[in-house]
Amino acid sequence: DRKGAEDALRDVRKQVQRNHKAFGLSPDDMPVYGTIAARFNDDGVTALYHGVVGLLRDKGLPLESGRLASVKGKASTGKTVIVPAARARYLAEIADTVRGYHKQVEEQVKLVRQRQQLQAVKALLEAENKSVADLEPLLERVELQIDPHARKLVDMWPQVRESYRGDEYVVKIRDKEIRTPLTRRSLSGTRIPKVAIPRFEEHGELLRWMMRENMPGSFPYTAGVFAFKRENEDPTRMFAGEGDPFRTNRRFKKLSEHAEATRLSTAFDSVTLYGCDPDERPDIYGKVGNSGVSIATLDDLKVLYSGFDVCCPATSISMTINGPAPIILAMFFNTAFDQQIEKFERDNHRSPTDNEIEKIREWVLANVRGTVQADILKEDQGQNTCIFSTEFALKMMG
Repeated sequence: DRKGAEDALRDVRKQVQRNHKAFGLSPDDMPVYGTIAARFNDDGVTALYHGVVGLLRDKGLPLESGRLASVKGKASTGKTVIVPAARARYLAEIADTVRGYHKQVEEQVKLVRQRQQLQAVKALLEAENKSVADLEPLLERVELQIDPHARKLVDMWPQVRESYRGDEYVVKIRDKEIRTPLTRRSLSGTRIPKVAIPRFEEHGELLRWMMRENMPGSFPYTAGVFAFKRENEDPTRMFAGEGDPFRTNRRFKKLSEHAEATRLSTAFDSVTLYGCDPDERPDIYGKVGNSGVSIATLDDLKVLYSGFDVCCPATSISMTINGPAPIILAMFFNTAFDQQIEKFERDNHRSPTDNEIEKIREWVLANVRGTVQADILKEDQGQNTCIFSTEFALKMMG
């Protein structure tokens, strides 16, 4: 999977052929294998395995036939890489794009500053009833050089500033007004604005701030993706995970008993993180339920979140899981499905039809809230709770 690997494989085979003076054989028949060891179920590694087994049998070692089927050829096929060769510089391209944007910002800052200065000089000359004929062409030339987006940002700033100076911020969405309070009262009665407005008067500094920082909810989102923070729930992580699902469930209920919003954050034990079942084997037994909850089945996950409506708008569930994340996520979805089906049966005193079950599934997928860590790149470089190859794990994440 490396650049030049095929040429290297050919050269090594020819060198082995020369070393053994096996010129009557093809280089492809040499005992040289091309493998991608980091790839799950790699046929090159399988070919190497069969080659080693064959040599050991020739030496008289009695070996049973393995489960791996024989493969044709001695090199990996279907080679795919996480980062294609054409995109090997993608991080450098991102950095170049950011540098180019900052360079463009400085150019526009200079032009906007010149426009403001020319407009000020023009106003002074007109106030003194003097000719501005020489300034008009210069001002028009600067206006043409200013980017329309930069001009719009500066021209709309007075309107934006006024919208944040009132008591409420009003946004119209589909003929509906959404009002957000703009201030809070301190204990001493002082009105404190939620968003601090800069006091720039010079248009160059104003444009630099708007293009590099700007208001919350506006590009480049340095102050946040959303204009305001939600107030109906606190961003609290109710983190728990120890022992069996019953014990962690009791802990979750204790953490959330006085909270308006339920934001559960689940820690799993290392046995679950590596995709294994609890066992009495010494190297597993001591880690079961240690520094995290032990989850081996769908029933375990149902017990873990019993008493919580995982589809409630005020409920959000985070799961710190990486290697087996797709499997745990599938179990979580099934937990949510089963909860809603049980709720339907209680409310309607009957089982749902096939059509109703399908509608329940669609509703669950659209309304369930939460996050799965699934950061397999971090695992590959750091913690190492990997149970699949990086390439395969990334495909499952996608």
